[in-house]
Amino acid sequence: MRLIAMIVALAAFTAPALAQDYSNYSEDALRAELARIATAETKVLVPMRDGIGLSTDIYRPREADEDVPVIFWRTPYNFNTLSGSRLRMAVEAVNRGYAFVIQNERGRYFSEGEFEILGYPRTDGYDALDWLAAQDWSNGRVGTWGCSSSAEWQLALAAMDHPAHAAMVPMASGAGIGRVGEFHEQGNWYTGGVPRNLFFVWLYNVDNPLRAQIPAGLDPQMRSRIAQYNDLATDKPDVDWASHISFLPVSELLSTLGEPPATFEEFIVRTPADAGWYEGGLYHDNEDWGVPALWFNSWYDVSIGPNMALYNHVRENASDRAVRDNQYVVAGPNVHCNFFNYGPNTVVGERNIGDTSFDTTGLIFAWFDRWLKGERNAWDRDTPRVQYYAMGANEWRGAEEWPPAEAEPVRLYLHSGGEANSRYGDGRLSFEAPEGEQPADTYVYDPMVPVQTIGGGDCCNGGIVHPGARDQRPVQVRDDVLVYTSDVLTEALDVTGFIDAVLYVSSDAPDTDFAVKLVDVAPDGTAWIVDDTILRARYRNGYDTPEMMEAGEVYELDFTPMTSSIVFQPGHRIQVEITSSNFPKFVRNLNTGGNNYDESEGRVATNSVHHSPERASYIELPVVRSR
Repeated sequence: MRLIAMIVALAAFTAPALAQDYSNYSEDALRAELARIATAETKVLVPMRDGIGLSTDIYRPREADEDVPVIFWRTPYNFNTLSGSRLRMAVEAVNRGYAFVIQNERGRYFSEGEFEILGYPRTDGYDALDWLAAQDWSNGRVGTWGCSSSAEWQLALAAMDHPAHAAMVPMASGAGIGRVGEFHEQGNWYTGGVPRNLFFVWLYNVDNPLRAQIPAGLDPQMRSRIAQYNDLATDKPDVDWASHISFLPVSELLSTLGEPPATFEEFIVRTPADAGWYEGGLYHDNEDWGVPALWFNSWYDVSIGPNMALYNHVRENASDRAVRDNQYVVAGPNVHCNFFNYGPNTVVGERNIGDTSFDTTGLIFAWFDRWLKGERNAWDRDTPRVQYYAMGANEWRGAEEWPPAEAEPVRLYLHSGGEANSRYGDGRLSFEAPEGEQPADTYVYDPMVPVQTIGGGDCCNGGIVHPGARDQRPVQVRDDVLVYTSDVLTEALDVTGFIDAVLYVSSDAPDTDFAVKLVDVAPDGTAWIVDDTILRARYRNGYDTPEMMEAGEVYELDFTPMTSSIVFQPGHRIQVEITSSNFPKFVRNLNTGGNNYDESEGRVATNSVHHSPERASYIELPVVRSR
């Protein structure tokens, strides 16, 4: 197996000096340090198999006396002036004896060609590794690293098992996942078959089919010089997304801003089972995996569920045992890509979740030292395969699998006297299943007056949603929100893993959505969101077999799981919130049974949640008893 052979071949590499502490450096100081320690080549056109060149900046240790391993960061974003995490990573990498290489995807800034989401990882990504491994300053081993868009392309590349791809660090990579297990989110375009609005905003900023380009055929010196005074960045008109995101029909959301037809118009008409999702750069669970990976995920990100499910999939299904055995994951309490901001008194959203201190940088370089330099002792063999932050207990914990082996499913059942509407209703959660007949809880859902999103997992959305742990009480006063609350807990309840919800529902509309939220209610009444999920009722029997509802019929809905680690402390209560919209996080269902994306008018739906002995609606919690 190539992985074992590579480990043996790495044994002779010489370790560099101890790393410099750059934590207190300003960006100007970091740029000065990079200029001091690195030899830089900028706007190099790396050739792809079809002749297209991808713009690439290369920073190599100035004092290197031997070939060096490569850390590769690939992005659709502007890096003409290095800043933020990319700047810090470049300095850290070069100081530790790595070449740091950053490249724009096809069709972005100084790269040639036409843009596609994820940047053609199976061709352009593969060709870039070919080129990097062949350079006379490279030792032939490449590690990929990045967050969000710079991580998502790595997943399909890992399926290609490139011989130079020695290790990877994908951080917040969910939008690169098409289908994995129960999750059919197709790159986060959907949850439960309901489109998410964040990509509409993202595409407005990133997908520019009529972009400005410099003339072809310029020599490298001229390309580099032009980049000093023109970064080809767009300056689009500002959009009041808080208002414009309500525009109908959804299919004209961007064209009404004057945008030319592009990726949005192609994707918005697709269903979750559309064949087009399997033709691009998304990774699907029918593919193999060939690379050791150190994953970073977070509870308040867009796709924590698919991310953790993919980690499990690789651990269980990679054909190479050495690859299966070298998968590790860190799951933190942060929002999207905030993995370098852990520390004392961490506030996520509005909630202080304690001291989250964690040496993210140190762990990443220990990983790369192990796989790119062959320093076997760089990676502590006692490192837990899963390191996760248990909110509520406010501490890091370790486990050898996800969920922890000690986790056992425990059901909390919905109860009421038929008036669970709002936090002032009679909705209850109980560990006991319903024994006698209970009337259903009914509410009226008007898509023109949707329930507002407050917090939770989201990102990259133009400010329409502020992610994190936030108080849900402002929406719980509405009659179209059902609220079910447990008794006050007398002992801690550790909920860690995938959280399932099963509801029995009915509606007078042919199609509607049902949204579920898990909430931690503090002794002072603050209702902190833990996670949420949603399901479009037409997909209850599968994404490839949509079926409308009939008035008077009751249907079972099994939701895409929520995912978290939360310890409900004594004095707290567990709460479940149910309604039919979570806007603007998710596109509203107009209740017509039509395409939804091309409709401008909706209808009001009367929706019900049932909880009788034969139709016991519940939420299933993975409870870790041993603690």
